[in-house]
Amino acid sequence: MNQQTIKGYDVIGDVHGHVHALEGLLRQMGYSHEHGHWRHPERKAIFVGDLVDRGTHQIATVQLARAMVEAGTALMVIGNHEYNAVAWATPRPGCPGEFCRTHSDNKFKQHRAFLEQVVEGSALHQEFLDWFCTLPLWLEVELGGQKLRVVHACWDDPSMDILRPLLKPDLSLTREAVEITSIRDSAAYNALEVVLKGPEIWLQGIAYLDHSGKARHDARRRWWDAEALTLDAAALIPRDAVGPDGQPVPPLPHVEVEPMASRSNDIPVVVGHYWESPDELSVYSPLVTCVDHSLANKGPLVAYRWSGESRLVDANHVAYWVQHPDAEDVPDEGPDD
Repeated sequence: MNQQTIKGYDVIGDVHGHVHALEGLLRQMGYSHEHGHWRHPERKAIFVGDLVDRGTHQIATVQLARAMVEAGTALMVIGNHEYNAVAWATPRPGCPGEFCRTHSDNKFKQHRAFLEQVVEGSALHQEFLDWFCTLPLWLEVELGGQKLRVVHACWDDPSMDILRPLLKPDLSLTREAVEITSIRDSAAYNALEVVLKGPEIWLQGIAYLDHSGKARHDARRRWWDAEALTLDAAALIPRDAVGPDGQPVPPLPHVEVEPMASRSNDIPVVVGHYWESPDELSVYSPLVTCVDHSLANKGPLVAYRWSGESRLVDANHVAYWVQHPDAEDVPDEGPDD
């Protein structure tokens, strides 16, 4: 596809192995399958990451997206699940038998669908991992003089500055980057957590139980809201969350928190990752929207259709609903996993 013929980009949310939903969404947006890949006569897709884990069609999902990227009809940024897949298979330096992502029962459960379907250690498994390592951690596209940014969870300039020297020139993973970003609590580890999973904020002694029943003392943060300068405004706690005692989480205190200057300019950003409500296709702000609306937990697959606008609007979201007989309620990694 000639860059000059592109009239818009369609940023597609977390697919998680649900290839039929992806095919349905592409068809709904006017894409067709020709010459071995999906394409649109005037638009290009951008995958926001997390093609893998959970669903029953892991191989077909990766193959579909990869064929589009290699044909030039799509772009993609890496998600935390692709990063996890690479780290799972990367030996930890100086620690025989250990890997950059711990092979615990919980982490295996999160990654089981991919490992079983691709067959762990197979040639196809390694081929997919090699391809994941060609994907940038973030990207920026331009149309008619206006730019759009895409990243899996958070566009944070300070974190990106820490990661950039570890990455290839195209912002994709190196082996060194995987090894260094897997060292818990290192600057690189924390930077990667922000970019691929979003920043966290301490709840000042309050705890809630996540979907797996684990007590969380930190929550994801509304990094896109520059006015969220108090704990009760900044913290993202699930609406139905309860505390360790089984009671509703008490109101968070109205105390000031450190501001977070995640973006240094006025360029809109599209993210995935956050498992938003299936029924509320709305922007976070005129400059940030999320296209992950819980497909892996019986929600729709969502895309944002960007055509060069400087401000994001609710109406440009599109959702494809599908029955999920294969849906598996495996919770996403919590904020401190």
